[in-house]
Amino acid sequence: MRKALIVGIDYYTDFTPLSGCVRDANSVADILARHADGSVNFATPKVLLATGPHSIVKRSDLRDAIRELFSDDPEIALLYFAGHGFVDETGGFLCASDCQNGDDGLALSDAMTFARCSKATNKIIILDSCHSGIAGNRPGGGAVAEIVQGMTLLTASTAEQYAHEGGNGAPGVFTNLLVDALGGAAANLVGDVTPGSVYAHIDQSLGPWGGQRPVFKTNVKSFVSLRRAMPPIALTELLQLATLFPEPSFKFQLEPSYEPERSQEQRNDPNIPPPDLQKNAVFKVLQNYVRVNLVRPVGALHMWHAAMERKSCELTVLGEHYRKLVAEKLI
Repeated sequence: MRKALIVGIDYYTDFTPLSGCVRDANSVADILARHADGSVNFATPKVLLATGPHSIVKRSDLRDAIRELFSDDPEIALLYFAGHGFVDETGGFLCASDCQNGDDGLALSDAMTFARCSKATNKIIILDSCHSGIAGNRPGGGAVAEIVQGMTLLTASTAEQYAHEGGNGAPGVFTNLLVDALGGAAANLVGDVTPGSVYAHIDQSLGPWGGQRPVFKTNVKSFVSLRRAMPPIALTELLQLATLFPEPSFKFQLEPSYEPERSQEQRNDPNIPPPDLQKNAVFKVLQNYVRVNLVRPVGALHMWHAAMERKSCELTVLGEHYRKLVAEKLI
């Protein structure tokens, strides 16, 4: 079982209203609900939205929902929050619609306590709010983090920074990258998107000069897959890697019959053998390996030249990694 609580707060009674948090929350809920193949991922995420004076999220509503999220033992309990954040000497706060001064919001320490006490195997908290990087820090303890086994935090900014909105209801900078990552930009070759790969995608995309840096804190033995995107290569082809390359240093010898395409002059050349259908099928797999950086031609610019010039191809460093995973039946 996977549980998700998605919160987006645009409307505030006393704070400056926001314009993109509701849209961000809906985008996250939509992408998390199902895997790329249409199968269920987070079944019916619970969504709390504050869109106007007749649709608000009170502090009590937020607190109760977070307590309920972490109350039992699912495989994953995931909290996403987009809205105002506040920080003072005592720690950070998530600001609900009825906040008046910030420190009357939900203390991040409360949310962290609910997560720490949860029996969920994986507790994942994603915060798109200003100063959210303070989450997990010991109150009054500087940057000392209190993250228990199975807990992961991903925040839009550090404790000192603001999280930038997209403006005019457009997706926020952080959540736009988050949804992009979940959609497949951060997927590995079997399609799994993990918290670590999401952070890597966001961190690289924001760069060092944007004025907003994501924060990632985790205490896990292994990353869980948040969503399965469409893999860039078919699993049936990936599983042939250790067969086609029985050793990490193996060079797969090519010759013209592997390549189905040739000029009329080459067709008429008796020294060039005609295409072989079985070898053509193998060559197509090898070309797909090249496309995802698992294999490269040796001494040739392209695989076509490698085949026609009777050269070979070999594993890249990434290819050696995936070959080992396949050989050890870890994929």
